[in-house]
Amino acid sequence: MTSSSPKSNKPAKAEPKPSLKPSNPHAPLTKADVRKIFYGLMLGMFLSALNQTIVATALPTIGRDFGDFENLSWVIIAYLLSSTVVSPLYGKLSDIHGRRAMMLLAIGLFLAGSVVSAAAPDMALLIAGRTLQGIGGGGIVPLTQTTIADMITPRERGRYQAYMGTSWIVAGVAGPALGGILAEYLHWSVIFWLNVPFGLIAALLTYHAMKRLPRHERPHQLDIVGAALMIAAATLLLIALTSGSTRVPWISSTIFVLVLAALALSLGFVWWLRLAPEPFLPLTVLRNPVMRAGTAATSWMLGAVLGLTVYMPLYFQVVHKLSATEAGLALIPIVVMTTPGSMVSGRSMMHLRRYKISAIVGAIIAIASLTVLCVRPAMPLYGVIIVLTLIGFGAGTVYPVATVSIQNAVPAHQVGTATGAMNFFRALASTLAVAIMGAILLAGLGAMPERGTGVELLVETAGAAGIDMAAVFRFVFVAADIFLLAALAAVLLMEERPLRGPATSAPAVAPEAPPAPAELMLSRVLRERGTSGKRRYLVRTVSSKLGASCKNPRSNIQSTLALNSVD
Repeated sequence: MTSSSPKSNKPAKAEPKPSLKPSNPHAPLTKADVRKIFYGLMLGMFLSALNQTIVATALPTIGRDFGDFENLSWVIIAYLLSSTVVSPLYGKLSDIHGRRAMMLLAIGLFLAGSVVSAAAPDMALLIAGRTLQGIGGGGIVPLTQTTIADMITPRERGRYQAYMGTSWIVAGVAGPALGGILAEYLHWSVIFWLNVPFGLIAALLTYHAMKRLPRHERPHQLDIVGAALMIAAATLLLIALTSGSTRVPWISSTIFVLVLAALALSLGFVWWLRLAPEPFLPLTVLRNPVMRAGTAATSWMLGAVLGLTVYMPLYFQVVHKLSATEAGLALIPIVVMTTPGSMVSGRSMMHLRRYKISAIVGAIIAIASLTVLCVRPAMPLYGVIIVLTLIGFGAGTVYPVATVSIQNAVPAHQVGTATGAMNFFRALASTLAVAIMGAILLAGLGAMPERGTGVELLVETAGAAGIDMAAVFRFVFVAADIFLLAALAAVLLMEERPLRGPATSAPAVAPEAPPAPAELMLSRVLRERGTSGKRRYLVRTVSSKLGASCKNPRSNIQSTLALNSVD
């Protein structure tokens, strides 16, 4: 009797050990490891950001070289379409095959597209190269955000996401000038050849540094039908949004057919989600209230900022009579100040229990500033620049709060899927916002220049008609203000769940996975013995036996139970 009791107890004690080993074959990441991975991610993010800003200023030169201005806008649209529709696919595949393999694939496709674009002998092949480039570039942003989530606990994650924003500042400021210089004094193909050496360095850093990145092993299967339906619906919708008023009128049979087909495919996608054994976008992710509110917040905020970035240069030229170069320089504050706003918000998340306050205050600042511009659209130039500075800062506070909140609200094995879906819906919503603002401007002016051409014709037409340009832009600013209000409402509605990780100023590296060991063990036990009758027993026994491995075992176990109940 006494000899049998130890034997019966040993398997119970030894049982969790083998289940923990397979998911963590790597040693814990050190701060040096995190820095190496982070620098590689930052270089990849810079290439993706630079590619979106450096090409625009070279479009006139490319059009003259090929003698084709009619299809010039597709050099931009092809990248936008392909990069948008593949972002959720990368998120799902990274949950299946790991971040490192998918990041290498994304960089490889991006480089292949760059080579094809640089060597293109005609416009058709250039557009094909840009499409391939977008298929690769569309994975870099969500994979970067997901990889940071694997390394850093949610409380510290906002700061690192903000640091990553510096690559967008450099690309936003240097890209347009560099593109114009290379196209004018060398050749436009150098813009694409430039990606090759930097891309190879980023791939090399990724290959070596990310070998020790933690992985959250869990069996997955790719829903090919669901992915095809969603990609097809998004592609048709984006073509409609980017073609309206530039290629065909908004009220036309072409736009009607595209939107109707996109709606039909979207309904088919929703129907398929309920039938697929493992849908492309899991219903648990789509039904997550934090996912919905966080995605809405970052989508409408980005839509307002992107719309202002697109149409403010035109405003500066027709209202304040600036040249194209001066208008570009006046736009720098809204591009640059988003990163300081993100840094302030990210650091506040490290110390504040009510971490949404930074995003709420920032959104209010942006709304109040843009409201002033709505009331006085013809205010002096220095006042407009101050307004754009405050809008950029306020918008920057929302991005890390929304992203980290979404990642904190889903299980570790779904972080990639949730991050990819967030980027996908954000791109769609921001494109819709830009289209709405463009339609408002078009209604006021009655004309709009083709992409890649100047604004001289528009200025002459509006001036000859005696249109008050400041009054026309007032309604564009009102639309952007409404988008900012929608973003603030989404932030207020978003649930403020406790962030994992220590509230200290030291970097909180997540060596194995965000959950503590006790939570990780319980999560695996639940998958094997996930009956409701054993939950209370598990809370009592696991918290008493493993309480030393986590600070607040009972509350952590309760949160893990809640997390796995929607798994």
